Amino acid sequence: RANYMQQLSILGSTGSIGVSTLDVVARHPDRYQVFALTGHTRTKELATQCQQFKPRYVVISSAESVQLLKSLVPPETQVLSGGDGLAFVAGHDQVDVVMAAIVGAAGLMPTLAAVRAGKKVLLANKEALVMAGGLFMEAVRDHGATLLPIDSEHNAIFQCLPESFKCGGVRDDDAMEVSDAPPDVDDSRARLPGVKRLLLSGSGGPFRTTPIESLASVTPDQACAHPNWQMGRKISVDSATMMNKGLELIEACWLFGVDETQVEIIIHPQSIVHSLVEYADGSVLAQLGNPDMRTPIAHALAWPERIESGVAMLDLAASGVLNFEPPDLQRFPSLKLARVAARERGDAPAALNAANEVAVEAFLAERIAFTHIAQIVDSVMQTWSSTEPECLSAVQEADTRARALAREKLTGL
Repeated sequence: RANYMQQLSILGSTGSIGVSTLDVVARHPDRYQVFALTGHTRTKELATQCQQFKPRYVVISSAESVQLLKSLVPPETQVLSGGDGLAFVAGHDQVDVVMAAIVGAAGLMPTLAAVRAGKKVLLANKEALVMAGGLFMEAVRDHGATLLPIDSEHNAIFQCLPESFKCGGVRDDDAMEVSDAPPDVDDSRARLPGVKRLLLSGSGGPFRTTPIESLASVTPDQACAHPNWQMGRKISVDSATMMNKGLELIEACWLFGVDETQVEIIIHPQSIVHSLVEYADGSVLAQLGNPDMRTPIAHALAWPERIESGVAMLDLAASGVLNFEPPDLQRFPSLKLARVAARERGDAPAALNAANEVAVEAFLAERIAFTHIAQIVDSVMQTWSSTEPECLSAVQEADTRARALAREKLTGL
């Protein structure tokens, strides 16, 4: 719409994705206006963002922090708190676009609130699909929401797919209809004509070449020192174990309606090739760019148009050699665990995610060793009997049960 100022709610504005989103938005004051910002515990950072962007609403997790935040934000900004506040700003009638960037299981409900309100949802919270993929995609279809992937890998695949196909949840006037049936090999081949495989690239994180026998002694700070990306501590640890890539595999199955056998993971240390799509005729299309999340954010914000992101143009000559190698499953056992969960479907991915969140939290608190993360997740999955959740409460019950099992495993180490 010509001269229309899009209203934007950013869920998780103080995290790395939220900060990058605001950077892109600030470059286009004629296109985007921040309607709401939300944060967890970084009250001062949230207040600083409010001073700059002057949103109509700001949401803080803790009700105890409301009075402090009120004293720090502009008078025109109303302060809300908790899950109700998140759902309110995600589904508000005046909101056009919702950036779903809350990390972990906490992002599921507010992201669903945006979907149910039929918003254009920029999905950076992969756990929403990992935990409740079937229910989430059903809600996208039922409520006519537009779903655009922000993870650099899924955004790259989206850009490389045929123009006739808009990823599993994307809806627009020209988009193909999404099947109500769960994705299987035959259905996905029909919906992705000519596509043979999706290849998710990953850097291998900080421990790609570290001797395996040394991994038990690495520290949280070492695990969070990603060679290419600036991210939060939880997702940085997931990158170090490559569980992040395993969760992305599960997410890709739902986004693009493919079976897990059609998704391959490849190590690419330079993080220049963000992912690839292989076609039946032998063609392989790749999306390349500097490792900067502002690129997929700008792509999704303006889709189907293109806007400036602030990212430096890629200089392939300066980049030099681009390396690719298969992942070492002995070094990265979390990849195997995630693929098994993707194959089992049902609530197995939710259990995988919950156990991993508990284990990563314990590692960051220096209660367990780095190598214990995959061991705890594996022990939970060994005892898990997957069932198909029929509602969100069933997903949340599975999440709670898996967390309890993971905490039991912690005490046994």
